[in-house]
Amino acid sequence: MLGLQYFSFADLWSPLILAATLLLAAGYLLLVGPLAQRFPGSAIVPVRQRVLFMGGLLALYLAQGGPVSLLGHILFSFHMVSMALSYLIAVPLMMLGIPDWCWRTLLKVNSLRRLSFLAHPVVAALLFNGLFSLYHLPVIHDYVMLHFAVHRLYYGVLFLTAALMWWTLINPLPERRKVGSLGQIGFIFLNMVLLTPACGLIIFAGAPLYATYSDPSAWARAMGYCVSGDPAALLRTFGGPAFFGGLSPKVDQQVGGIAMKFIQEFIFASMLAYVFYHWYKKENRQDDADTSAPSGELGDGFLTRV
Repeated sequence: MLGLQYFSFADLWSPLILAATLLLAAGYLLLVGPLAQRFPGSAIVPVRQRVLFMGGLLALYLAQGGPVSLLGHILFSFHMVSMALSYLIAVPLMMLGIPDWCWRTLLKVNSLRRLSFLAHPVVAALLFNGLFSLYHLPVIHDYVMLHFAVHRLYYGVLFLTAALMWWTLINPLPERRKVGSLGQIGFIFLNMVLLTPACGLIIFAGAPLYATYSDPSAWARAMGYCVSGDPAALLRTFGGPAFFGGLSPKVDQQVGGIAMKFIQEFIFASMLAYVFYHWYKKENRQDDADTSAPSGELGDGFLTRV
């Protein structure tokens, strides 16, 4: 399917990344299992929370080491699916899978405390969306795709900034929550708006933007970092990315932009509905409590809310 049969097991499943993923999974299970008692305030981590972390880890592996990663080097549409899996799905799932006592221990590290300003909602939103949009400028994207060390470094920075961005929405520590429900709603809208220009550029461009998906020579060089063999042999065998899909580079690019925007809108719209629902329930409970309270208490409650 989609030409995957032409590649080896190692090309499709990246054994080194698979081994690193399995080691990370084992380390997590040790941390929340036998080693948990070494941390102050530790408690049993529910199965549901462990499943969330493992699901996020699986999504990250598929996007960065599995077949989706390989397809992301062949077709731009799969590249955008890989980006969505990595930063909009894997990151929040893994963060939700980390228990609160782990977060408290981690945030006691002095160097991290000095960088806490990076988790400010506006700063975090601008950092992630800015770096994501910058990456999809054609000259930046092609350079990153054609330089392996820069590629890995940039993706690592995107992962960290995605975690900073998601912290505002899924922070499990009440004592560190600085944004209420209305603030979270505004934060979600901010993220939805900030990613729109990059997706719009990709969707409405009149011609293919990226040499690594339209120029066979650049494509073969980029493929040389994720599959075994000589890039020149890849070029002789397949002729370019057009061999693997029925879409032209321009249409493939448009599909990728639409897919990214749709996935982002769906995820953030779901978060928006969740935050709004719980905010609405909380306000209704507060109103009911004020209505049933004696007159003196009603006045105090009203002043507190104001």
